[in-house]
Amino acid sequence: MTNYADVSFRPAAVKPVECLKGGWELVKSQYWLFLGLTVVGMLIGALGPLGILIGPMMCGIYLAFFNTRRSAPIEFGILFKGFDYFGQSFIATLIHTVPIMMIVLPVYLLFYVGLAVTVATQRDNHSSGPVIAVFVLFCVVFLVIMFLIMLLSVFFMFSFPLIVDRGLSGIDAVKLSFKAVLANFWRLLGLMFLNWFVGLLGLCCCVVGAYFVMPATLAATAIAYEQVFGLAGPNQNLPPRPPTF
Repeated sequence: MTNYADVSFRPAAVKPVECLKGGWELVKSQYWLFLGLTVVGMLIGALGPLGILIGPMMCGIYLAFFNTRRSAPIEFGILFKGFDYFGQSFIATLIHTVPIMMIVLPVYLLFYVGLAVTVATQRDNHSSGPVIAVFVLFCVVFLVIMFLIMLLSVFFMFSFPLIVDRGLSGIDAVKLSFKAVLANFWRLLGLMFLNWFVGLLGLCCCVVGAYFVMPATLAATAIAYEQVFGLAGPNQNLPPRPPTF
């Protein structure tokens, strides 16, 4: 297992538009295969509690991207090779998920408590104003929270690629991802907003359109990873060993 201190990265290296173009170039020759990988991977990833399955699925998808960049053949079964990284990817997912849950759950609790109190007081004055005010306030808070979650998620962009490509442990992958993202923050934030905008366009075309652009937007993150870290040699592409205590 690689020591994360031995992995170097380039600051200010990400070029968002080039990443998206490169992502499309990466998947277009095998688009339907990558579409199947991403859709099935996301559906399976959504099944487990606490995102327990999303880590292995994302690792399998990135493994397909990196193998394609190395001109190695891929098949649909590569998605399930992500389970070779199950333990470390789950650790990385947990580190990502816990802070989000700590933000979201109290807000939802306060909303429902506030709504219950408002509805109870509304019975006396028969006015819908307080309910509307609570709903509008919740919408504003919800948008702020979504923005904060997006900012937080930027720092985890390279966690799964580092686990797959460099064989890092989940904790080391998160640490190194944070450092590399800080050195490329605004560019990566721009890439995230660009991916979000492309996904929104796909959603506007037809509801399932967001799925059709997903291979390119995920591949754009793989290209950004390559711009920052480069790709390891194929012999380094091994699952990390279990952590020692």
